[in-house]
Amino acid sequence: MEINKEHFKKLYPHLAEEFTVEEQRIDNSVRSELKTLGKKFAKYTPNVIDFIRRCDNSKQAKKIINYLEKRGEINYEYATMLKKQLKKLGLRSFGPKKEEEYYLKQGKL
Repeated sequence: MEINKEHFKKLYPHLAEEFTVEEQRIDNSVRSELKTLGKKFAKYTPNVIDFIRRCDNSKQAKKIINYLEKRGEINYEYATMLKKQLKKLGLRSFGPKKEEEYYLKQGKL
C-alpha cells in the first residue's frame, strides 16, 4: 500500500511530525549495538546456568530451573542436580552474577 506524504500528514499529523524532528530520532538503538558484538557471542544461546547467574536470590534461581524443566529444556535429573547444588552450595556456586548488558560489555572486548 502506498500513500503520499500530504495524505499521511492529514491522517496522522503527530506521527508525521515525529518522522521529521531530528532530536527524537534514535541512533544508538539496541539493535545497532548488537551488530557490534562481533564473533564472541555470535549464534550463542544462553543455557540454564546463564539464566541462573542473572538471579538475585535462590528463590529466583529455583523458579528458573522449574520453568526450564517444565518446558522440557532440561531434564528431571539435571534439574534435580541443579537444585541440590543451589541448596548445598548457594547461588554463586554457579558463577558470579551476570549484570545487565553483560553480553554487550563482553562482546566489545
